[in-house]
Amino acid sequence: MNIIQAIILAIVEGLTEFLPVSSTGHMILASSFMGIASNNFVKLFTIAIQLGCILSVLVLYTKRFLKSFNFYVTLVLAFIPSAILGLLLSDLIDKLLESPLVVAIMLVLGGFVLIGVDKWFKKNEVETNNKQVTPFKAIAIGFFQTIAMVPGVSRSAATIIGGLTQGLNRKTAAEFSFFLAVPTMFAATAYKLYKFLDDGNSFTNQEYSLLLIGNVVAFVVGLLAIKSFINFLSKKGFKIFGYYRIILGSIIIILIAAGYNLEIV
Repeated sequence: MNIIQAIILAIVEGLTEFLPVSSTGHMILASSFMGIASNNFVKLFTIAIQLGCILSVLVLYTKRFLKSFNFYVTLVLAFIPSAILGLLLSDLIDKLLESPLVVAIMLVLGGFVLIGVDKWFKKNEVETNNKQVTPFKAIAIGFFQTIAMVPGVSRSAATIIGGLTQGLNRKTAAEFSFFLAVPTMFAATAYKLYKFLDDGNSFTNQEYSLLLIGNVVAFVVGLLAIKSFINFLSKKGFKIFGYYRIILGSIIIILIAAGYNLEIV
């Protein structure tokens, strides 16, 4: 992986991590088209640059993270289900991640769900008691997040839809999804880094540089993506993201059928 490739992957990560479109699906296409060879560092890089995205959430919502102790209670409760299942099912998740077809199918299926979401939860936008994430709602959203362990589902899509099922409006559900990304992505990055080092790997000076550049780019792009997504979502809803997922998933399926070698990074 060279610097240009690292920057492109970081841009893809920053743009797609918080959108309900599956960053995994985009990483497949981006890395495959650039011909990036899959190795331990590349796999770690695609996870580690999430730290830049985490920082973008903390910067944009600093006041929310300093607001109250109850805020952290809801985050912990929402994080627990995926933390437990993630450790128990890590081997199965890795096997699923090796299948581009699974990613493509889930992109398409999730796309159809997003097309109907605005209609199904239309009442959430007009009710007045839909802005509070209670502990019970947080737990429910946490279980929805576990669905995203299947590659291609999209963590953002799963948690936002989970929030909608709990009566939250689109803006509140999306923002809580951003907040929940902080402990979830930090834990995933820390675990991957531990495994990387525990397996006897180490970083070269160039790899340190790539990680730094990747996180800086992901941070800047993540800032722009979050602000743009909230504005767009409040006005337009999810339908466009549903159509986009169906198109992207279909492209991957067509490429697989044509014998194109898509390798998950």
